[in-house]
Amino acid sequence: MSFLSVEGICASYGPSQALFGVDLALEEGEVCALMGRNGMGKSSTIKVICRMLRHSAGQVTFDGRDLGPMPSHKAAQAGLGLVPEGRRCFGPLTVYENLIAAARPGAWDYDRVCTLFPRLGERRDQQAGLLSGGEQQMLAIGRALMTNPRLLILDEATEGLAPVVRQEIWDAVATLKRDTGLALIVVDKSLAELRRVADRAVVLERGRTVWAGAMRDLDRQVADTYLGV
Repeated sequence: MSFLSVEGICASYGPSQALFGVDLALEEGEVCALMGRNGMGKSSTIKVICRMLRHSAGQVTFDGRDLGPMPSHKAAQAGLGLVPEGRRCFGPLTVYENLIAAARPGAWDYDRVCTLFPRLGERRDQQAGLLSGGEQQMLAIGRALMTNPRLLILDEATEGLAPVVRQEIWDAVATLKRDTGLALIVVDKSLAELRRVADRAVVLERGRTVWAGAMRDLDRQVADTYLGV
């Protein structure tokens, strides 16, 4: 059984069905690119994995445990870390307070996060709401790492950022892959950068998995069919 296994997931928002059969598998230490055009079910899939959206069919297992009955906070305690779309930092709190708010014991602590993102150390006592968008994104990633997850999920972590800041985020993802045993799911639109870091890819179309395999096997035809504008 895979470290993370998502099999045949269906899920709805009230009467509106969003997922119609999503399959995804990930091993320890791997990076999975979760791709698809806007509105195809990527964020909904993440919500199901993190137990913020209940599924009506299928199964989600993590390290051999069925996540289905778990509330979201229990899934986080089991080792799931989420960097949500839109960052969602605690604006009135300082950088340091944001980082320690949900911290759990483990290899990732304040000093290690500041080694990955030195700017967070420089802004330690600044309110998160006064940070730039890029700095808030670094803070959101650092906050998730401080929970010491075994699987880190990044939902559109570079969206809306300046090119130089996007590159800093991608460099951090590459560092996490190279220097840690973390498994990662990365949702992003930059195919070139995803090819740089991802081991495997899953492509969604209208709430279904339409392609899955090694990242190196995702060819131009698949990209044009399911990822092109």
